[in-house]
Amino acid sequence: MTCSRKSRRDVLKAASAVALFPLPAIAQGRGPRVVVIGGGFAGATAARFLKRVDAKIDVTLVSDNATFIACPFSNHVVAGLRDMEAQRFGYGKVAADGVTLAFSAAQAVDTDKRSVRLADGKALPYDRLILAPGIDIDWKGLRGYDEKAAAVMPHAWKAGEQTLLLRRQLEAMEDGGKVVMSSPATLVRCPTAIYERASLIAYYLKTKKPRSKLLILDAKDTFSQRRNFQNAWKELYPTQLEWISLSQGGNVSSVEVSTRTFVTDFDNFDADVANVIPPQKAGAIAQAAGVADRTGWCPVEPISFESQLVPGIHVIGDAAMTGAMPKAAFAANAQAKVCAVAVAALLRGGKPAEPRLINTCYSFVAPDYGISFAEVFKPGNGMLVDVEGAGGSSATDAPPETRRLEAQYAEGWFKAIITEVFG
Repeated sequence: MTCSRKSRRDVLKAASAVALFPLPAIAQGRGPRVVVIGGGFAGATAARFLKRVDAKIDVTLVSDNATFIACPFSNHVVAGLRDMEAQRFGYGKVAADGVTLAFSAAQAVDTDKRSVRLADGKALPYDRLILAPGIDIDWKGLRGYDEKAAAVMPHAWKAGEQTLLLRRQLEAMEDGGKVVMSSPATLVRCPTAIYERASLIAYYLKTKKPRSKLLILDAKDTFSQRRNFQNAWKELYPTQLEWISLSQGGNVSSVEVSTRTFVTDFDNFDADVANVIPPQKAGAIAQAAGVADRTGWCPVEPISFESQLVPGIHVIGDAAMTGAMPKAAFAANAQAKVCAVAVAALLRGGKPAEPRLINTCYSFVAPDYGISFAEVFKPGNGMLVDVEGAGGSSATDAPPETRRLEAQYAEGWFKAIITEVFG
């Protein structure tokens, strides 16, 4: 479904107003203790927003690193369009808001004592715990692919050294080489980012190594924004990029690291540069806390994001299994705000109000060519469901001027969310 740019903006403004509930006033007295684990878009937002809800809430943000490396725009780093330093952000402004920072990995959660144990030996008691651990790679999800394999066939799905490794491999590849990507059928962080990455790698090949080619081996027959992506690929990268779907034999069943080979159901594909997008699951602390089920993700109640498995723990962001809402930075930020307000209400003995949440995903097909879609969600049947008739996506026949504007809007969105969360 498509809608005009004006109507999409109106939808987002209206939904934003609904998602940000009036801030409750918690009773006077000693503030309750909330521990937030994970310093990304979900965790940092939740910690800061809790202090906005009530400054007397004692909020501790636990992060295993004093620097956050953002995944949005990391595909630009892969393609040589952006420096990695532009992806790094600190927590100084978070601390200035009154949030206590603990830079140590969370190792265990004692749900009976309501306490978190950190790698440095400290124990943090809590009245409510918010988990925002992001993703971990499921090293058992693809035969032949493990942590050692990632040093040869990088996933680059956690921004950082893996991002730079993939970039270096592309730079070192001779013109005429072949890049192969694999995409799983299972849930992943920011699914459209797979196809954005393919697009920007194709742009790199077209401009730097025009005799080279990229193959996408996909375990799916369709994906979000497929028509917009494929129309752009046909226009911009007719000889640089080829998508091989599930029905065409694109399902990767295993990899052979020594030869950088992708083994599919019907054929083998050797690569000069191999980018594996592997199966994923919720971060390790979610598994340790018992809030992840057999899928590897964390089922949550859709109004407060409280775990359906362990009371008193809330899960937001990529680790949460919310239904229709995808795993993305915009979604994580929206969930964090709703969760913070709900946690504050629960701590004062109140009942959280039913929210509406929005998500917008921007994707780059080239540096000046953007596409996007917007969605609105509400609680329904124990999960988040789409609000019928809300949201929309970029028109498939949009002119070049609109594509350039979409790219500019994406830049503006990233600056805005970084300022809100870390600035």
